[in-house]
Amino acid sequence: MVEVHVVVEGQTEETFVHRVLRPYFWPLGICFYPQLLGTGGICQYSRARLQIMTTLRQYGTAFCTTMFDYYGMPDSWPQREAAGDSPFPQRPAMIEQAILSDIAGELGEGFDRARLIPYVQMHEFEALLFSEPNLLAKGLELADDAPIQAIRDEFGTPEEIDDSPETAPSKRIMGLYPSYDKRLDGVFISQSIGLGPMRAQCPHFNEWIGKLETLAGRR
Repeated sequence: MVEVHVVVEGQTEETFVHRVLRPYFWPLGICFYPQLLGTGGICQYSRARLQIMTTLRQYGTAFCTTMFDYYGMPDSWPQREAAGDSPFPQRPAMIEQAILSDIAGELGEGFDRARLIPYVQMHEFEALLFSEPNLLAKGLELADDAPIQAIRDEFGTPEEIDDSPETAPSKRIMGLYPSYDKRLDGVFISQSIGLGPMRAQCPHFNEWIGKLETLAGRR
């Protein structure tokens, strides 16, 4: 079984790894182990860097990936400031490559760079839920999916849904369903949607899942 440790930003992502990613990858011979970053929430890069390096050193044959949000990252993260001036699709990849280069450089020439697969999602987890407006509306017990579909139609992909702290994906959902619980409702709805629609609608997320699939059969 291939072992993959996922350093995540919050409890929602931690539960998503347990309930959605792990069941999908288990038949491929890949087992996921989420690790909450500190006490949860995005932090200064030095803290995340230490946790990623500790994981790679502690589990010498395992792989490590991440699930962090670009939107709330402090400027201490490598390439975070430069990414803000770049075209939207290039931003997360710039930070991912910078994280890989930094940590690989610190761990030295003997480090296998393939063991680290950084993933930075543009906005929060809830953006993925807009991949299927009908199922998102159903999970929120809305009368119809028109309000959800209207939000989705404003953007090229669900990954782009966020233009201010007041209109982040979770805030948009809470505007329609005030009692929304990120960890419970969000993950339950993501289970209903499944990875297929998310991958079809969210190209950067799909790229990450594809990279993880290539680990099947590796030791």
